This record gives sequence, structure tokens and C-alpha cells, in this order.
Amino acid sequence: MTSAFLARLFRPRHIAVFGGGWAENVVTQCRKMGFSGKVWPVHPTRDDIAGAATFRTLADLPEAPDAVFLGVNRHASIEIVRELAGMGAGGVICFASGFTETGDADLQAELVAAAGDMPLLGPNCYGVINYLDGALLWPDQHGGQRVSRGVALISQSSNIVINLTMQTRGLPLAYIACVGNAAQTGMAAIADGLLDDARVTAIGFYIEGIGDAEAFYAMAARARALGKPLVAVKSGKSPMAQAAAASHTAALAGGGAASSAFLQACGVAEVDELDVMLETLKLLHMFGPLPGPRLASLSCSGGEAGLVADLCRDLALDLPYPETAVALREILGPLPTISNPLDYHTFIWGDGARMQATYATMMQGGYDAAMLVIDFPHVARCSLEAWEPAVEAWVAAAQQTGVPALAVASLPENLPEARAQALMAAGVAPLHGLRAALKAIAAAAAIGAFARPETWRPIAPLSTAPLHLVDEAGAKAMLARASVAVPRGVVVRDCAFGAAGALQGRLALKGLGLAHKSEAGAVKLGLMPSELADAAREMPGQLFLVEEMVDGAVAELLVGLRRDAVYGATLTLGMGGTAAELLGDTQTLILPCARDDMRAALGRLRLAPLLHGYRGRPRADVEAALDAVQAMAELLLHDTRIEEIEVNPLMLRAQGAGAVAADAVIWTRQEAK
Repeated sequence: MTSAFLARLFRPRHIAVFGGGWAENVVTQCRKMGFSGKVWPVHPTRDDIAGAATFRTLADLPEAPDAVFLGVNRHASIEIVRELAGMGAGGVICFASGFTETGDADLQAELVAAAGDMPLLGPNCYGVINYLDGALLWPDQHGGQRVSRGVALISQSSNIVINLTMQTRGLPLAYIACVGNAAQTGMAAIADGLLDDARVTAIGFYIEGIGDAEAFYAMAARARALGKPLVAVKSGKSPMAQAAAASHTAALAGGGAASSAFLQACGVAEVDELDVMLETLKLLHMFGPLPGPRLASLSCSGGEAGLVADLCRDLALDLPYPETAVALREILGPLPTISNPLDYHTFIWGDGARMQATYATMMQGGYDAAMLVIDFPHVARCSLEAWEPAVEAWVAAAQQTGVPALAVASLPENLPEARAQALMAAGVAPLHGLRAALKAIAAAAAIGAFARPETWRPIAPLSTAPLHLVDEAGAKAMLARASVAVPRGVVVRDCAFGAAGALQGRLALKGLGLAHKSEAGAVKLGLMPSELADAAREMPGQLFLVEEMVDGAVAELLVGLRRDAVYGATLTLGMGGTAAELLGDTQTLILPCARDDMRAALGRLRLAPLLHGYRGRPRADVEAALDAVQAMAELLLHDTRIEEIEVNPLMLRAQGAGAVAADAVIWTRQEAK
């Protein structure tokens, strides 16, 4: 599909509607929004729909419509779609449900076949709103208004996006698009169709599942090239949410860690809440991606300054001490403490000149963005007069310095829509809610910092052959051939431990053929050769691996690599050992990825200080660990039989002494012989 595929559907000259009540709503909404094109209701018996004269059949229309809304039942929809495709219509919204989302895949396939090369959104799709041109293929209320430029919202949930149109945060909406079942046209194709509209500044997504990762990645790359930043909320990460997503839109949600890693690889800012997405889009609409995470915060309250400092603690934001501290002291006098966040007290409240001087001086400290925490009084019960000098001073300081300036209300309701719109018109981004605002700033800065080369590619699809567990001995042999260091060891059957005589030092005894040996009591460590036979008698099975214990380890890592049905392949890094799952301290990347990405992922672990000589401990050989991880990644990517590799732990010796895979599991797909 090309970007022109959806042009007629999204920016129509004329709209045809089918159905009764739903069609009436479309006609009414187009009229209300001031659509300048033609709206043609088609109905076999009615003379008018919402006051617009009807056509009895498609053949009666003056020409093939650019856009069509189908508000009829699923069986009638298929026949009308086939006729529309035959006459060269520009595209159709199929509102009807009862297709794959309810288990009728055959009927959905018939619908897609009927559409042929004509664009089709849905089925089970609410529609599309074009606020730029006033064109609505939308059978319900919405909260938007005409704009000259703005952001697009694309959603796999109709109700979610309806709710988003009702926002009163000042965010200008250019397009709203629902995906429905995405039988023919998916999220990536819809976004791609909006990228070439110069009036679209950024795109936000509500995602339940990414069906075509390759198409989404290509769309994201094109968005970056065009300077159109992307932000997303991804649901479906819990088992319960995944079930809901599958029944709602017939979309596979995929694993949460894998989807997050994929979005990161695409340069898409993932946020966890809808309000954060709206605030992020507001920033992106006004300023684009922020150049970095250096933030200046100003308020007239120590309480607000404290909240900002606390909330930034867990976000990728910097609050550097002001470079202009001396000049600030001259303006504010001796009483306020010069810091960042800056509490400038209320000594200058109402003094517009000193407030502007304070704001501008603080903003000139090399920051990537600056925020003023300001909650406005209750409009109906209070006077706003005393707040006007602060607003005017902040706008003037923003214009004076050119620094992206934000006005943040600690409570969302304390920044009315009219005030938000006025601030945007003055070049200041109004942000609603302190936590959401700071998360939005971090997201916009993350997009600005994205500089990853385009490394991701689809890999061989998952095999349907039976899954086979390669025992630890076989897995380590495969790793050794891939240049991953493993302990010296031998395989012993029926307690015949004579072959273990060549091994040195304390030994590890492991039962083979088990994925989780510790839980099965099939691991004994620190044994002398004379103790092997007695230890083996207490273990299940008759086949054993005897290995030399790994000495000198200063840290343990978990390394997991697996093929993913949607995203290709993933790499998970974390602190290893028996408590790995309990700690949950992991980072996931999409393969292939660069060595620097792996190193950065290790650095994001909560226990990363243990790798770098925490409290006088030796530094771990991180570079050797990365060598091993890269070797395992190459093994997975090039051997299409391998489904999963897990090494836990990868034992890291002191810097320069190497890393050893102490335990390993490999799952393969093998055709039956």
C-alpha cells in the first residue's frame, strides 16, 4: 500500500451513507462540522435521511463516491462493498460487527475479497473524522472541532478514541481513525495515509496488538524521515487484558516486554496512560521532540518544588543546578534558595518585570525545556486578576529566550480549556497534571534522543514442528561451538562416574532432560568426586552432567533469547540466579540490535551497580558478557531451528577474566523422523 491509498477516504469530496439511524448521524455530523462537499444518502425506501434527499441505488449516484459509511448489517455490507469496488469508490467504513471478533473468519474473508483493491476500514469499525476539512464518517457524538492543524489519533478501540475526543486540554485534533478488525487496512497503513498531510504534526496510537510488525516499522521510519513523532499506549500486557484484546478486535496482543522493545526500536514513545499520551502529543504538536532531558522547573511554592523533585526521581529527566544562579540571586535577593526546582517564593508575585526577569534568567541556563507550575483559581468563584502578571511574564520570557516553555497545573482541573487554548496561541504548552506532565516531557525527550540505526528486520517465521528440549549438555555444546565459554564437563550414565576423573576442583552434578532442574532436586553443587554417586542416587533420571564449578564469579546474569510470532526475536537481560524471576529486574530488546544497545540495557537494570564494583567489589567483565550475548544472538538468528536460548546464570568473573555460561537451556523445533 502507498500513502495515497487512503487519500480519497480520508479527504473526500463527497460521502455516501447507507443505513437508517447510523447514517442519519453521519449526515448530521457532517452538516454540523461544516463539510463543504456532497453527502449522498442511499436508501431503497426513504425519501430523505436527516433532511438530505436519498438515492435509491448506487447506480443513481452522480459518480463513484470518495468515501462511504456502511451502517447496514454484515451480510448486506458484503454485497454493497462488492458493488462499490466495481464502480471505483475511494474507500469504505464497514460499521457492522459479527466477523472475526465473534469467530466468523470466513465471513470476514468474504468481505475482504469483495473489497478487492478498494480501501476498507473495519469491519467492526466506528469510522474516521477529518477535523481539518470537516469530513466525518462517524455515526455518533464526538468532542472535537474544526482546526487548521493538529495531531492524529488512531485507535483499536472505538470507545477509547471517542473518550479522547472529549478531552478539554486544548489539544487540537486533526484526524480520528478507528481500526476495527483491520481485515484489510491496519494501523500502520492508516498512519501512513496521514503522514503526507502537512497539517498533521504528530500521531498517537491506542494499540491492542501489532499484527504486521514489518509494516509498522516501515511506517515509523517514514514518520521519522518526515519529522512526524509518534507516541503510543499499548494495552494487553496482562493475561486478562490479552484475552480481552483478542475477543474485542481479534488482535494478538503479544507480550508486554516484546511490544515495548519493538516500539522503542521503532522510535515510538510508549506511555502507560491515556492522559500522558495527550500531554505528550501536545508537546510534540507545539515543539516537536525535545532536544534533551534537561528541565528547569519554577514555582512560587516549596511544596510544588518538592513534588517535582520527587516525581522526576524515577523519570529520565535531569534537573541541573542553574548556570545563572548568581544572576538569579541578584533578582530574588537573599531569602529564596537558588535551586532547580526553583521556589522563587511570593516576594515577586504580581511584579511582572521581576517575574519575567526571574523566568528568563532561569531559562537561560542551558535547559531543553522549562516549566512553570501554576494552578489557576476556580473560574466561577475566584478572581484570576492576580494570576495574569505571572502568565504574561512567562509568555514574555518564553518569547525572549526561545526555550520550549510549559505551563503545568498540578491538578488537571486547575487549567481550564479556554486558558489552555490561549496559552497555546501564545506559544506556551499547557500541561494538565504534574505527574502526567513530567512523564510527557520525558517521552518527548526520549523521541528527541532516538538515534538508533535501522537494524530491525523480520526473521524466519516460527516453525510449526514439534518443540524439543535440548538437554544442558547438548545446549552447552551448541553454545561452545558459537564461541560462548562453558565449564569443562562430561556426561555420565547410570552413575558410571569414572569419566569424571579428569575434572578438577569442586564439581557440579546435574540431572539432564529437565528444564527446571533446581525445582526437581536435580542439582548438587560443590561436590568432591567421591560424593558424586551418593548425590546421583537422590536425583531423578539416569543421565547426568558433571562439571567443574565456575570459580571467581563476581556477578550473575540471566540471558534469554526467543523467537516471537509478531516481533521476530527478543533478547532479555537481567540479574541471574535462582531469584531472577522473583526480582523481575530485566530489560528486553528486539533483535538484531547493536552492542551499545545491549550495554545500555544492562545499565538500566536496578542492580546494575553490582556489575561495576559496588562498595569496593571487583568490577565484572561486562565486555566478555556482551561477547557471549552477541554470540548467542547470532546463533538464534542464523539457526532457524532454535526457538529459545536461556542461560541462567551467565557467570561474570572480574574485569578481563571472562564470562561462563554455567547453566543453559535450548528449545528447538524439529520435524519428526
